[in-house]
Amino acid sequence: MNTGYQVTFFTQQDRTHSQQPLAQWLVAKAAELGLPGATLNGALEGLGHDGRVHSLNMYDFSDQPVQIVMILGEDEYERLMAALKEEGVTVFYTRTRVEYETLNG
Repeated sequence: MNTGYQVTFFTQQDRTHSQQPLAQWLVAKAAELGLPGATLNGALEGLGHDGRVHSLNMYDFSDQPVQIVMILGEDEYERLMAALKEEGVTVFYTRTRVEYETLNG
């Protein structure tokens, strides 16, 4: 069994970094760093830290809450955080210690 972190980033579809949506930028950065994977989840609605409700509607996707989830080993986590700091990325995230493995892998 491996140990590491589940890192979950919380943002909105309309937040950008380097002129592209932040969520997609984070997934691309994970690939660039050779990380083992990242999953982007869109939500219908969420309550932001600012107390405002953010939601997806049929006319406007820009306010959609999104999460990017990664399962990372300690060294992968450190490389990702160093890259995000170097890029000046501002994003809320959680880090939870996890055990993980691939079944029959």
